[in-house]
Amino acid sequence: MKASSNLVCVLMAFFAMTSCTAQKNKKPNIIYILADDMGYNELGAYGGKLIETPNIDKLATHGIKFTNHYAGSNICAPSRCALLTGKHTGNSWIRDNKPLPFEGNEPIKSSEVTVAEIFKKANYTTGVFGKWGLGYPNSEGSPDNQGFDEFYGYNCQRHAHSYYTNYMRQNNDSIPLNGNIEAPFTDFTADVIHNQALSFIENNQDKPFFLYYASTLPHNPYHQPDDELLTYYEKKFNIAKGDASDKGFTEPKYAAMSTRLDRQVGELIAKLKHLGILENTLIIFSSDNGTALRPNQDKFLKTGGNLQGRKGQVYEGGIKAPMIAFWQGKIKPGTTSSHISAFWDFLPTCAELVNIENPKDIDGISFLPTLLGQEKQQKKHDYLYWERNQSQAIRKDDMKAVISYDKTTKKQSVEIYNVRKDPNEKINLADSRPKLRNEFIKLAKTARVESELFPLIKNR
Repeated sequence: MKASSNLVCVLMAFFAMTSCTAQKNKKPNIIYILADDMGYNELGAYGGKLIETPNIDKLATHGIKFTNHYAGSNICAPSRCALLTGKHTGNSWIRDNKPLPFEGNEPIKSSEVTVAEIFKKANYTTGVFGKWGLGYPNSEGSPDNQGFDEFYGYNCQRHAHSYYTNYMRQNNDSIPLNGNIEAPFTDFTADVIHNQALSFIENNQDKPFFLYYASTLPHNPYHQPDDELLTYYEKKFNIAKGDASDKGFTEPKYAAMSTRLDRQVGELIAKLKHLGILENTLIIFSSDNGTALRPNQDKFLKTGGNLQGRKGQVYEGGIKAPMIAFWQGKIKPGTTSSHISAFWDFLPTCAELVNIENPKDIDGISFLPTLLGQEKQQKKHDYLYWERNQSQAIRKDDMKAVISYDKTTKKQSVEIYNVRKDPNEKINLADSRPKLRNEFIKLAKTARVESELFPLIKNR
C-alpha cells in the first residue's frame, strides 16, 4: 500500500508539473480594444477629471501607460489600416476615408499582410467585432479575406453612425436586429457587438485567439439607452434631462458613451477571469484618432486637454492617442513609458510575440521589449509620419513638423514644434530653425510613395 501511495504522489506531482509547464508554454491570447474618437486626455489615467473610466484606469494601474503613442491617422479608415498592416499613411493603401456609392469603403488589397494573417500563421483563431471600414462585403478587403475567422459588426463606417440600425454584418451576411424594426428601438448595437465579442472569448477559451475589439464608442451620434448611466451624468453635471443642443450633443450624453465603453472593458476582464485565462492574455487599449469634439464643445469635458487640434488634423490633438497594455505577470504594474510609438508598431510587436517573420516593407518597430521592461533592447524610430488632406506631419525625436499645402496657390506652410517642451504646439520654431525646416521638407518627400487613390500635392 505504501509503494502504491508513493506512486500516486509521484504521478500527481508529475501531472501537476506537466499542467504547469503546459500553461507556462501556452501561447498568449491578444485582445486589442480600439475606442472610436476618444480624446487623449479623456481617461482618468491620462488626467481626465469628469468622465469616469475606472476599469480602463485599472488596466493602467496594473500595466503600462504610453505617453508618446500615436494613432495611425487623424480619422478612421487610414488609422485602422495602419494598425492592421504595420504601414504609416505614406506607404499604406488607405490614406483617407473613401466612401463608395454603396455600403462599404475602399478595400485594402489582398496583397497586404494584416496582423490577423500573422496570427493565422501562428495557428491562432482570429475575430473582429465592431467597426471595420476597410472593404465592402465580399471584397478583397472584407475581414474574412484579411485573416479573420469571424466578424460581427459594421462593415461600413457610415453604417456605424447608427446605434439602432436594423441589421448587422456577420462575416458578409446581413443579420437582422428585430428589436430595431419598429420604434421604440431596443437593440443598442454597442451592446449587441459586445455580447458577440464575449461569446467569441468563451467559444475559444481553450485555444490561443486574437480579438480585435473595434468599438464604436464614444463616436457620435450620442444615441443610447435612456438609463441610469445617462441620468447619473445629468445629475453630476447638473444639466436638465433632455437638454439637446448642437444636434444632440450634450456633455452627459458624451460622458455616458465613454463610461459605457469602460463598463464593457470591465465585463470583458471579468469574463477572462471567470474562464481562468486572464493571466495568459495581453490586453491593449487605444483610440483610432483624437477627440471629435470641437474646441467650443470641449471646454467642459476637456477630452483633448490643451492639445492643439482635434480629429481631422495632424496636430497632437488629432493624432496623439492613449495606449495602455496589461499582461499579468509579464508587464510591471504601474509603469509609464515615454517610448515614441504608433499604430504601425502593433503588427511587428505581435509578430515578435508569436515568433513569425515580419512582412517586407513595413514601417513598424516592435514595442515588445518596452512591454516586458527590457528598455535597453528597445529599438527606436528615426521618425514617425502622417499624411492626409494636403497635410503632413513628421515627428523626429522631440521635434515635430506640420506641413500644409494650399490647393489653389500650391504653396506650403511649415510649422515646427518641440513637443516634449511644448506638447500643446504653441511655439512655432520654423523661422528660427531654417536648417531643421529644410530637413523636414526633404523628409516629407522621401517618407512617402505616390498614391493614385490619395494624391498629395508635390512638395515645392
